Amino acid sequence: MKGRRAQALTAALIIAIASGTSEIQARAEQPAPSVEVSANATAPKAVKNDGGMKTIFTERKDMFEKVSALTGLPWYYLAAVDQYERTINMTKKRAAAPDGLIAIRFTELQWVGMMNPDYNDQNEKSIAMFGGIGLDGSGDHLADRNNDLDRLYSMAMFLLKRGSVEDDLRIGLWEYYQNTRSVERIQQFAKIYAKFETLDLHEHCFVMPLGADYSYRSTWGASRGWGGYRIHEGTDLFAGHGVPVRSAAYGVVEIKGWNPYGGWRIGIRDLNNVYHYYAHLSGFQKGLKEGDIVAPGQVVGWVGSTGYGKPGTSGKFPPHLHYGLYRDNGLTDWSFDPYPHLRKWEREERMRKKKR
Repeated sequence: MKGRRAQALTAALIIAIASGTSEIQARAEQPAPSVEVSANATAPKAVKNDGGMKTIFTERKDMFEKVSALTGLPWYYLAAVDQYERTINMTKKRAAAPDGLIAIRFTELQWVGMMNPDYNDQNEKSIAMFGGIGLDGSGDHLADRNNDLDRLYSMAMFLLKRGSVEDDLRIGLWEYYQNTRSVERIQQFAKIYAKFETLDLHEHCFVMPLGADYSYRSTWGASRGWGGYRIHEGTDLFAGHGVPVRSAAYGVVEIKGWNPYGGWRIGIRDLNNVYHYYAHLSGFQKGLKEGDIVAPGQVVGWVGSTGYGKPGTSGKFPPHLHYGLYRDNGLTDWSFDPYPHLRKWEREERMRKKKR
């Protein structure tokens, strides 16, 4: 009797998921929106006239939570894997993901099994026989590779093969990606989502208070001589010593400390898999440490003139913030020009302030 009750409960959950997602399947993937957040916020504020994207985020999170209830895998892990896949798809310029809200996808051979002669197989039993990953998560008795719920449920069950504790999930991620960078990024994303309990975390702000006295221009790609010839991988923002330096995005502190070139520096990884590099700081916000979660506008340090030498070296150049952006393509980080983004975030923040 206990076994029958368990089967009935599972069937009911699947039916509930399927009935609540008929509209979700028809929605195409869309880019992340902006939200408004105070300097030391713990959760984002609402954005006006952004109901469409908020609906997308709500429906996507609803799907994560339903599959979480069915499998036991925390929703924020599903969200982290999905977001990681979305960022990698962008950097590798892959073909558009299948229609729907979920970026997780599988190749035909991954889905049906390497030796399966039927690349369009949707039968769970034959897929399992050939070692495929495909499962039915929507309750329609078909393991459909183009179905959001089926893909999401299949990924969840793959990650849970070893167990549901943190170390087991890490092993599951490694077995799927075979890449320690991927495992680290997904765990970072999961930590951010778990902290704020929402997917609506893509707001940016300027890296200094708008009322501060600062100046900057495009300096990315210029030559540098100290320590050997190299190009300038960032934008220099000149300001007075001690001007606050702020996180530009929601993210996790990936590294903090001394760098011979950058002096006291801090690196923050955001949910778009972009690494924000802040260098030449005079000091760090008290209590801030590696692994901490930060929000847009949160002070992380202050403008200084440290670097170009051993720890503590300062004053070899005027005080300024060196700000760099690096995108992770799954194998390495590569630099891109932050200047247009700084201008955009500065303009957007000024517009938000005018609307208050």
